[in-house]
Amino acid sequence: MPGLVLVVEDERAIADLICLYLRRDGFGVHVEADGHDALAAVRRLRPVAVLLDVGLPGMDGVEVCRALRAAGDWTPVLFVTARDDEVDRVLGLELGADDYVTKPFSPRELVARVRTVLRRGTPQVSPVHVVGEVKLDGDRRRVWAGAAEVALTSTEFDLLAHLMRHPGRVFAREQLLSAVWGYAAAAGTRTVDVHVAQLRAKLGDRSPIRTVRGVGYSVEAS
Repeated sequence: MPGLVLVVEDERAIADLICLYLRRDGFGVHVEADGHDALAAVRRLRPVAVLLDVGLPGMDGVEVCRALRAAGDWTPVLFVTARDDEVDRVLGLELGADDYVTKPFSPRELVARVRTVLRRGTPQVSPVHVVGEVKLDGDRRRVWAGAAEVALTSTEFDLLAHLMRHPGRVFAREQLLSAVWGYAAAAGTRTVDVHVAQLRAKLGDRSPIRTVRGVGYSVEAS
């Protein structure tokens, strides 16, 4: 799993701490302190993941993530920020971020979050799943709605895959957090709602995801 992680952080002490723990875990690390330089580094270095501070000089982390996704670059992005506010969290997830960590944070937890996101992107032997007009290929990590292929983040893909592996089964938000994100409900079930909303927007009218009021979500053919 280890590869190069791009750390985008303008506070040198924090960047050094993150680098120390990533390197201990076997990752290569490259550091940038500016949003524009970060974009160039992603294109040049092709990192396995980006740890992206929101409050950056010149071009903030939100704009960096937006620019990557607009260009069709789905490199896993984990926001690291001092803003512990749900509005910021939701905005980050809606932009296509894969996870969101607030300062102060445990460096060990941060590395664990990176590993969890990368495990989501690892191809696994699994059959093709079809529910209604949506087809999911687990081996190639590709999704189609009708004849059109749909670009998903690593997290969106794994959430959809988990639901499609169990058609008709209703999952509570806490169950989805544990199964897909790999951590407890303390992270906030709003995260699940945002990703479901993003999936529905991308799949359009062909989306098989159903809301079960007061319980959670399931997938069912129309």
